[in-house]
Amino acid sequence: MTAVHGTVATGYEEVREAFAEAAARPGQDAVQLAAFVHGRPVADLWAGDGVTGETLTGVFSSGKAVPVLLAALLAADGLLDLDATVASYWPAFAAEGKDRLTVRRLLQHRAGLIGADGGIDAVTFIDDALIASRLAAHRPYWEPGEHIGYHAYTFGALVDGLVRHATGRSVADWYEERVAVPHGLDLYAGLPERLEHRYHPMRHWLATPEQLELIAGAWPSADSVAGVAYNLNATPPFDQVAFINDRAARAKGQLSAGVTGNARGLAGLYRAILGDGDRPPLLDAATLGEFTTVSPGLDVVSLDTDRRMLGFEAKRAWYPFLGEDAFGHSGAAGSDGFADPASGLAYGYVRSRFTLFYDAPENASIAEALHRAATR
Repeated sequence: MTAVHGTVATGYEEVREAFAEAAARPGQDAVQLAAFVHGRPVADLWAGDGVTGETLTGVFSSGKAVPVLLAALLAADGLLDLDATVASYWPAFAAEGKDRLTVRRLLQHRAGLIGADGGIDAVTFIDDALIASRLAAHRPYWEPGEHIGYHAYTFGALVDGLVRHATGRSVADWYEERVAVPHGLDLYAGLPERLEHRYHPMRHWLATPEQLELIAGAWPSADSVAGVAYNLNATPPFDQVAFINDRAARAKGQLSAGVTGNARGLAGLYRAILGDGDRPPLLDAATLGEFTTVSPGLDVVSLDTDRRMLGFEAKRAWYPFLGEDAFGHSGAAGSDGFADPASGLAYGYVRSRFTLFYDAPENASIAEALHRAATR
């Protein structure tokens, strides 16, 4: 797959070259890139059979930016107090010793509610309301607030449960009204039926038997902290690709891993947060500063250190050429979205083929080419 379509701004030709290299990798299926600098479009590229810039697919954890952004907006409005307890809004959450956990600690992935005993079944998994109800009554896997641990499949449900109890409305409702519709974003917390024809299925990795054996040996055990966080303790085994390719799951728009969109949608979200010239930034400076402060410490699920902010990921840990306050969120299959306030760069990348170890190293070369062009 080598034919690249779309445009780049003058001075960004190197970005097209980096994207073409990514598109030509063996086994690649569909890829998209979109980027803005200080609100101005500088890259809009795509490649793959039957793919356009409007094609939609799963963005997995890159979609966690949606609940994080809404939590930030509601905090700025005074509808959420970051230092209040979650249980003060959501009384049922106090069960099993979770009564003192604060909203701030929840957003820092410190709740200890990384999954559920026996796993989360397929019916529950697609519905954040069902996940939230189960987790409110569930025991935490560590003392709430004590450790950072990536809530891979539960973070969105927990934030949604908090927002529903605090405001009477879901994250998806708030997002559509305040962000998606005003900014025309192709990023959906619940994909409407009328847009199904634009969906491009996700693809499993291409692997030899030897590589599959290597992968199996690298997986954490089902009852480990990481195994619970990635729902490896579910029966039957959980399949991310089958999940997002299920129309019922896309319609629900599970906020941890079930958001659907494209590169334009991801980049547009971060463009809106920074401000696009015609509209002011979605987040004021104080709120943005709060949500982009690094939460230091070891993540007991991912085993990364100092990579979490208040819901967002600290993107300089991935891309050292970015500013210290660069923030965003990556996702399975290699999707990524971020904003770099220092350079004004808003970035979105989406791919439909999983790699063997869930990485997409091309993001680094593409993002560096963009940053270099933006800061010349």
